[in-house]
Amino acid sequence: MSTGLVAFGELMLRFSPPAGERLLQSPVLRTNFGGSEANVAVGYAQLGHPATFVTALPPSVLGDAAIAALRAEGLDTRHVVRREGRLGTYYVEGGSDCRPMRVVYDREHAAIRALAPDDVAWEAVLDGATWLHVSGITAALGETCLSTLRQAVATARRLGVRTSVDLNWRPALWAGRDPQPVLVPLVDDVALLVANVHAIRAMLGIGADEADAATIARAVQARHGAHAVAVTTRDVVSASRHHWQAGWLAARGAAWHASPSWDVQVTDRVGGGDAFVAGLLHAIDAGMAPQAAIDFAAATGALKLTVPGDFNRVTVAEVEQAMRARQGR
Repeated sequence: MSTGLVAFGELMLRFSPPAGERLLQSPVLRTNFGGSEANVAVGYAQLGHPATFVTALPPSVLGDAAIAALRAEGLDTRHVVRREGRLGTYYVEGGSDCRPMRVVYDREHAAIRALAPDDVAWEAVLDGATWLHVSGITAALGETCLSTLRQAVATARRLGVRTSVDLNWRPALWAGRDPQPVLVPLVDDVALLVANVHAIRAMLGIGADEADAATIARAVQARHGAHAVAVTTRDVVSASRHHWQAGWLAARGAAWHASPSWDVQVTDRVGGGDAFVAGLLHAIDAGMAPQAAIDFAAATGALKLTVPGDFNRVTVAEVEQAMRARQGR
């Protein structure tokens, strides 16, 4: 039986003040869990697929709560490793209108940073899987965690499991280091590469400032052999309003297909790209034509911007309804 998606990455505890407030303006902070790869797994599960999440969490009340939260979203957590270390945290001030969102991370000494390749039975985890999803965030969490990531990708390739990589450019995580020697070997010949143009330039060294998304995507395919390349575009009008769009090359040598642009009043911008990835994986699994697939994925990402928290809790029917409503029918 297929295990659907296997996602590997860090899960963190998020703190957010009430809507519109500055951090610690009042003694109230809302908590929830999130992290790029976990967000993709949850979004994929909400769209009707089995999904497994692999990470390391401390053997503590916080670790227990994190696992309970993942299970509540429908994820298989049997391969979560419990080991000493912290549960990383982050603080999200949502911003409003001309005041931008602000994110503060506190993730040093997190348990996942010490997760070694032998700590995960990747052969068993990936047996029967359709996808392995990883991101450039995990690659930046230290040499031990990077070795585990490389082991996961190598095992997926050996077993014929398709690999999805979201570059997820986080400059603070790469301070003083060049991401290109790390990321280039990971993205060669992947089934799906997802990024925005800024991440591709910074992490793969591809794309002049004036180059458009389609040109950059073709250059990625030519240099790295990625089967499909998807590029998201977010025009931040203000913290409260985004224009959201995406395009992709569905196969090597394929035509460029772009979605309509969504004009979204933003509730929470975190996780929009992750929701897009989940929507695109669903569309590929469903055998949608390239234009229909990118339209569905972009709509999924747009809907996430209206959902508070990291996780995208929308169904296929809700995405399809949003697409019909946008088309006026």
